Amino acid sequence: MFSLTVAAVTFGVVFLAELPDKTALAGLVLGTRYRASYVFAGVAAAFAVHVTLAVAAGSVLTLLPQRLVQGVTGVLFLAGALVLLLKKDDGEEEIGEPKDQSFWKVAGSGFTLIMVAEFGDLTQIMTANLAARYEDPLSVGLGAVLALWAVAAIGILGGRALMRRVPLKLISRIAACVMLVLAGLSFHEALTA
Repeated sequence: MFSLTVAAVTFGVVFLAELPDKTALAGLVLGTRYRASYVFAGVAAAFAVHVTLAVAAGSVLTLLPQRLVQGVTGVLFLAGALVLLLKKDDGEEEIGEPKDQSFWKVAGSGFTLIMVAEFGDLTQIMTANLAARYEDPLSVGLGAVLALWAVAAIGILGGRALMRRVPLKLISRIAACVMLVLAGLSFHEALTA
């Protein structure tokens, strides 16, 4: 059954974690060079694949003993928070430009970039953790994919203006704090289950 609360929590956590990510900046760069709708189509398709893989992995975790899953989930949320807190700004990635600007070339370039850059990324791991924690793959999957699409749209359509107004460091710290709270809740559940 679909839970709006689970979807909203997932959306918030994934959105805040992905916003300062290099792939958002890569989407911004692609969006300034090519037709935004073409870039978004490729990026959105790649994010949908990543969320599907993450939710499937998280659903498999629910087959393990609950105490073990909560402990592992807590450790992974804690690790994610530390990654965000200790992350250094690497600047923009090099992006291969398609020779022409046809839909398939541009969308394919965006899809390939996100598929490679996001595989095993923090937000994919977080999505798997949330799927395991809430045992609600539909709500987690929808919340995660909408968050990733929202970040992609922001990056593609106007990320530079947002980044001038909201420091990436602040966004990263907020996401890390949310993950620390989720880690604490997971550890508490592991110890009291």
